[in-house]
Amino acid sequence: MSDNELGMFLRIRRETVTPAEVGLPAGPRRRTPGLRRSEVAVLAGVSVEYVTRLEQGHDRRPSAQVLSTLADALRLTGTERVHLHRLAKGAERNFNCRGDAAPVRTVRPTVRSLVEHLEPAAAVLLNHLGEVLAHTAGYERLARPVGLLDGTPPNLYRFVFADRRARTAYPDWEHVADEHVAALKYGPFRADSAVVLLADELTITAGEPFTRRLDTVPGLPKPNGVTRLVHPEAGELRLAYETLELPVDDHQRLVVHLPADAATAAALDRLDRRGSRALHAVAG
Repeated sequence: MSDNELGMFLRIRRETVTPAEVGLPAGPRRRTPGLRRSEVAVLAGVSVEYVTRLEQGHDRRPSAQVLSTLADALRLTGTERVHLHRLAKGAERNFNCRGDAAPVRTVRPTVRSLVEHLEPAAAVLLNHLGEVLAHTAGYERLARPVGLLDGTPPNLYRFVFADRRARTAYPDWEHVADEHVAALKYGPFRADSAVVLLADELTITAGEPFTRRLDTVPGLPKPNGVTRLVHPEAGELRLAYETLELPVDDHQRLVVHLPADAATAAALDRLDRRGSRALHAVAG
C-alpha cells in the first residue's frame, strides 16, 4: 500500500493533461498519455529532477509557492488545489483537521431537520468513514431492499467492498468502487487512525479489489454524477446525485439522489406511493 498520496496525485493529474490544454505541441510518438515531467517542470519553473522527486515521494515538503506553480501548470480546479494543499500538509503531519479523535456520529439538530425536509428525495447523511448517520424515508425505500442499510451502523464502504450483493445492486460496480475509495481517501486520510483501521479491515475482507484502488485512485471523489442502481422492486434506476459538504468540524456530507430520467422518476413515484400506503396501514 503506497503512502505517497501527494506524488500519486501529481503523477495522475500530469498524465491526464494534454499538451493542447497548456498550449504545447503534441509532437510525434509521445510515450506518455499526458504531459512529460520535463514539460511540467518548464511550466512550473522547477527542475525535472524536482518533479521526479515529488512524484516518487522523495520530497514531500514543497513550499506553498511551488504548489501554486504546479497547480497552475497542471490546470487544477479550485477543489483540486484545496486537495493538493491538504495532501502536502498531511504528508508533513502538520495539517490534520481530525487527528485521532473518535469518529463523529452525532448529528446536529438543524442538520437532522434539513434531512427530514428533503422528503421525499432519497437523501443520506454520511460521516468520513462512510457510516450512515441519518436518511430520509425515500432513501430507506431505495437502500433497505438492496442491503445498503444492514449493519450497525450501516457503512457504505463495507457494503460496496465486503457484501456480495453490491455487485448486483450496482451494474457499474467498478466505477462505484473507485468513487468510494476516492471518498475514503479524501484529504490526508493516513493521518486519521479511524480511517486507517477501516482501510486495514477492508484490505483483509475485500482484498485486491480494494488494495489496488488504494494505490491507484486519487482521493478526490466527484461531487456529482449519475449512478445506476438495481432495485428488487423497481428494477434498474438511474439516479443523479449531488454531494453537499458540511462545515469541516462536522466531518459529514449530505448526498441527495434524484431521478436522472423519466422512467426512474416514475419508478420512484410508485415506490413512494407504495411506502405511503404501507405507512398508513401500520398507523391504522
